[in-house]
Amino acid sequence: MKKQAISGVVTGNDQHVGFRAMVMKQAIEYNLAGVAKNLPNGVVNFTLQGDAKRIGAAVVAIDQGTKKSSNIKVTTADAPVDPKLNTFTILGWTSTTRNITNPYDLVFELRPDDGKLSTEEVKNVWHGILKSTLKGDDLNKLRPDD
Repeated sequence: MKKQAISGVVTGNDQHVGFRAMVMKQAIEYNLAGVAKNLPNGVVNFTLQGDAKRIGAAVVAIDQGTKKSSNIKVTTADAPVDPKLNTFTILGWTSTTRNITNPYDLVFELRPDDGKLSTEEVKNVWHGILKSTLKGDDLNKLRPDD
């Protein structure tokens, strides 16, 4: 498989709506590396790296936004491939909904098996990342439906 990489910028109502988590869930589903972060101006910035078709499918979902987001505009551009990149990371993740204000870097490590995951499998991986990363009271704020 020839790897491709893109960088993306998301504008619109993309803060406090689970946007970076949704980007990470796309990375988990399609086994893509990269990063998602909030910029100081309220813009979400992300990179995705992996199979071109899977990146395309992920961008289609990102374009649709989350249930709580609105006026989303996604702009992407080709980016250099980093052959050593084997994780997807959300930098400084917090959760307004769960009142988690301590920032955490959430990390998904690429699977050796490059298959696409089902929605339920993605949810299980996401829960595992949260459970292994959050600490103290923040861990107790997780809900079964997260």
